[in-house]
Amino acid sequence: MSFEIEGKLVIGVASSALFDLTASHQVYLDSGADEYRRYQERNLDVILGKGVAFPFIRRFLAINKVFPRHNPVEVVLFSRNSPETGLRVMRSIAHYGLDISRAAFITGKSPYTYLPAFNAALFLSANEEDVKSAIAANYPAGLVLPSKIVDEDDDVELRVAFDFDGVIADDESETIFKRNNDLDEFHAHETKHMAIPHQPGPLAEMFRKLSLMQRLEERAQRRDPAYKKVLRIAIITARNAPSHERVVTTLKSWGVSASETFFLGGMNKTRVLSIFKPHIFFDDQLTHLTSSPGGTIPMVHVPFGIANRRPA
Repeated sequence: MSFEIEGKLVIGVASSALFDLTASHQVYLDSGADEYRRYQERNLDVILGKGVAFPFIRRFLAINKVFPRHNPVEVVLFSRNSPETGLRVMRSIAHYGLDISRAAFITGKSPYTYLPAFNAALFLSANEEDVKSAIAANYPAGLVLPSKIVDEDDDVELRVAFDFDGVIADDESETIFKRNNDLDEFHAHETKHMAIPHQPGPLAEMFRKLSLMQRLEERAQRRDPAYKKVLRIAIITARNAPSHERVVTTLKSWGVSASETFFLGGMNKTRVLSIFKPHIFFDDQLTHLTSSPGGTIPMVHVPFGIANRRPA
């Protein structure tokens, strides 16, 4: 039996994240909404190029092919377009064979307010205003940053990487560090609270449900030792010992885990990212997202918490 939408891992994706809308957006900026509509109508059958989130979304949807009895994941299109101007996007979705059937077209407005209606654990967009508004309303969202598109058809594995503080967990500990920029104070705080789990961060629910997918794969591998897993999850955090213990405490209390966890102690994260090669990486700090090797790692900024507040 398929999961009801309340039990699924649902990702809401804007057309700006899924496809390359550079030319379309320039028409809108140069000539306004009416010419934009006419442009999309003239190019209705011109398939849009792949956007930064495309390789991630394609592999994410493939989880349902691995577990056809459950169909545990879903992607919903969220768009500022009208249904008429959104036809080109829907035809491009069909062209690429993406199993996306649900959509929300909110003509001229940000669609983030409808995320709860679809039980979305993530909203991906290239529109900074929409993402910040979603985060401000306590909805899980990420801003897709420009990147080269790498989508190798023979690479069926889905690799997802997360920062910890301000992404999976709340920003309590980052607040301690940012207050005085004092690493010793941060470690002292984390040592004192090592047995107390963090409160969930904006992408905690997404991480938890991906962990469920991992357990489904583990069961499949126990039934069939030849089964090859398709999902790898990594946590890549600037923490190191002794502050690593609270990460372990938090994940254990939630009953979840990652395939791979890296405590880098301030090392440049791209040293690990260039080997893990995620199809998407979530971090709350832009400074950790600006130096992708070759510009080929899809980076997503989660503008949450103390790391993204303007100084008073």
